[in-house]
Amino acid sequence: MLPRERGKAAARAIGRTADDKLSEAISLTEAIGLEVTAAATVNLSTIRPSTLIGTGTLKDWHDRAHFDYPSVIIFNAVLTPVQHRNLERELEAKVLDRTALILEIFGERAQTREGRLQVELAALTFQRSRLVRSWTHLERQRGGAGFMGGPGESQLELDRRMLLERIDKLKRDLQDVRRTRGLHRAARERQGAHVVALVGYTNAGKSTLFNALTGADILAKDMLFATLDPTLRRLRLKSGRELVLADTVGFISDLPHELVDAFRATLEEVIEADLILHVRDASNPEWDAQKRDVLEVLRSLGRMDTPEEPDRLPPPIQDPPVDPDLESPEARTVPADTLVDVIPVIEVWNKIDHAEAATNMADAEHDPDFDALFAVSQTSAVTGEGLDQLLATIDEALSDGEQDLELLVPYAAGAAMAWLHEFSNVLAHDNVEEGTRATVRISDDDWGKLQKRFPSISTV
Repeated sequence: MLPRERGKAAARAIGRTADDKLSEAISLTEAIGLEVTAAATVNLSTIRPSTLIGTGTLKDWHDRAHFDYPSVIIFNAVLTPVQHRNLERELEAKVLDRTALILEIFGERAQTREGRLQVELAALTFQRSRLVRSWTHLERQRGGAGFMGGPGESQLELDRRMLLERIDKLKRDLQDVRRTRGLHRAARERQGAHVVALVGYTNAGKSTLFNALTGADILAKDMLFATLDPTLRRLRLKSGRELVLADTVGFISDLPHELVDAFRATLEEVIEADLILHVRDASNPEWDAQKRDVLEVLRSLGRMDTPEEPDRLPPPIQDPPVDPDLESPEARTVPADTLVDVIPVIEVWNKIDHAEAATNMADAEHDPDFDALFAVSQTSAVTGEGLDQLLATIDEALSDGEQDLELLVPYAAGAAMAWLHEFSNVLAHDNVEEGTRATVRISDDDWGKLQKRFPSISTV
């Protein structure tokens, strides 16, 4: 069921029609193996605090539920604890809202220990936000009046404490995961390997593109959230440059902030990337709205910024305290059309082998503001069209601010070779009479540091 608001609320949803949103909700439902027997859009003139929808609509769906006996009724909206409780009581059926549905999908998809930890943390954080008044078995146990609580209050406090203890334990475990990933990233940096992260709306073809570029065989299916756990593979470009390609979880509209918080350990592959490939489904009629959703998530991760402060870099990533106060999702969002990138972004217009892609791409190419923000590469991960050009575009983006140099390192400055291996890409080296002759690819900043530290080094 998709509640559709009118007026200002509807204006905020520009870019997606009610039918599009309902279709996505159906796909989400089918992603966990449920069969959809009925689906409808409900117009809301006002939102009822107690049940979200009006009494007439509620009665219609109650009668339908008694006829169809559904195992679950799903609302493509975020329900308050009171609304959730009242709807289950009035409809006499299990009710899920959009957040709970996405959490169910993630719980089913998680394969690794890290993925399961992150899903459990997201689920418990969501559950904590609706602990009060949502558990009817505790409500029945309450006694007394005013400020005098009965045994149910004690049980509620006990459950809350157990929940918080488990959340703290999960956060500590995930901090260990983040530290381990940090060590791995540091090792890759010492080896001079750039990290390129694939991001995009779910089912945009990221995993298929990842397989096509690396020769890997990770799961790539026409389904939402086929990829949940991150996958990394090394890739050598024709220029000799080595990079690490990271496939990450797909994004979606109204992604629950509990998931963004819980999956921060995984999404740090994006946070720390040298280059982002934003994979877009060029055949999808909603691809503009999907782009805005992806940019919103990137901004919440600190990889996007507003044009008013284009030179401000994101703050350094730090481990959060064990039980930080949850930041409201409203506090971290700005209109997506005010976003610009703070690291290189290549838009990969994927699925160009689909006939529907031509119209979308033609419209985008006539957008006067588009080229100022992103480089573009058009591909079909299925047919292989455009992949060579994409790799060349990646190589060009990563070479920005770098230069290839032929250096002569005197034997007396032998420590310089160790420095070069750590902070540059040594493409070749050979011992000659005067010292070591090395061909290196080095950033402008590191070249300046090298000259100051080892002034005896010269170019050939």
